[in-house]
Amino acid sequence: MPVAMERGTAETERDVLTGLPGAAAARDWLEQAGETGFVQAMQISLQRLQTVNLAYGKTGGDAALVEVAQRLADFALEELGPDALVARTGGAEFLLASPLPLSRARWHWLAEALGQAVSRPLALEGEAIRLQPRMALIRGLTGEAGADLLDRLDQASLEVQRAPARRILWADGSHPARGQSAASLEAELIGALHREEIAVLFQPQFDIATGALTGAEALARWEHPKFGQIGAETLFAVAERGDLVTQLTDHVAQRALAAARSWPGAMHLSLNVTAEDFALGRFAETMRRLISQSGFAPARLTLEITERTLISDFEDCATAIADLAEDGVRVALDDFGTGFSNFRALKALPLDALKLDRSLVKDIARDRRDRAIVAAMIAMARALDMRVIAEGVETEAQLAILREEGCDTFQGFLRAGPVGSSDLAKLASVPAL
Repeated sequence: MPVAMERGTAETERDVLTGLPGAAAARDWLEQAGETGFVQAMQISLQRLQTVNLAYGKTGGDAALVEVAQRLADFALEELGPDALVARTGGAEFLLASPLPLSRARWHWLAEALGQAVSRPLALEGEAIRLQPRMALIRGLTGEAGADLLDRLDQASLEVQRAPARRILWADGSHPARGQSAASLEAELIGALHREEIAVLFQPQFDIATGALTGAEALARWEHPKFGQIGAETLFAVAERGDLVTQLTDHVAQRALAAARSWPGAMHLSLNVTAEDFALGRFAETMRRLISQSGFAPARLTLEITERTLISDFEDCATAIADLAEDGVRVALDDFGTGFSNFRALKALPLDALKLDRSLVKDIARDRRDRAIVAAMIAMARALDMRVIAEGVETEAQLAILREEGCDTFQGFLRAGPVGSSDLAKLASVPAL
């Protein structure tokens, strides 16, 4: 299996703007993957980037590219794990590749889900814009050179960009009927909600000073009988296409609240909230009902929202959040420090915590600028009387720096990855470090 790019790529081989591996590093990764085993890849092209540059200047275009890069990296980690490759291979082109032996059908609907993630609104100068990507997909041939694979992808990418009605094309000329894969998954999701195939795992969170378990973030997973485990990003993309987001959110919240009711009194539960949850205008009412039915104390619940969620309708989101905050529900701003971290949300929302994205934590032990940025964010949160949660903590060095800078809580594989309810109960019984 090729070395994961996250740690194995020299700084000179990285794209300066996004921090992702560049074209040469991607070619080398594909070369190694082709020699040692299976590889599938997709090239993502942003046709409207030039329009964004004309409307908002190069600074606006660069900001959009940074946001798209972050969405790609988050998607890859969630759906494909740490061994996937995410690279920027051209001005408006990115590459996603994986050594996992996934079926063609799964790779195709992963592309559909990724397309939805990339095309969600992003903010530029106070306005919401959308970038609709076109994608070329490929399955590498045994022993195929990385340059040859990229060349086949480039040809397919040019072809899909010349076909206005098509968003995805396989490089070998074959492709499932448009929407067929996702449509079948949408139908299956309805039954999955009743067959208990939608599982809830918990990402433990720990006090950074004492090491004590303080709570957990609920994460949805679909245990699909054919495709195996499907991550939250793809799961919610399928639900969005099928107009099932509200049912899915209710299902996850119900199960998470029911499990958390038996936790020790000091432990908190965190639930993620999407833009679609706010769309119907009954989010606060629905959440109050679910909390009441579960018997879980509102003061022990934290709702995690991202600025991407707020873009769709800031005022309605803010009203619903304020209503729940009056009941004692806490609110955390998730993925802070990525994409478009403006300060409107910090001023307008009743926030209790900022959650630092893993991309900020990754290099704090080896890059003084990254450490300075994190230190400044923590200091700002302190001045606003907010707690700070760091995600993606994987090393003792990262943890030591976060502790020194005054971070409150952390989560990450250094202590534990996502676990089921029974394993979380075992962690809760372990004495603090």
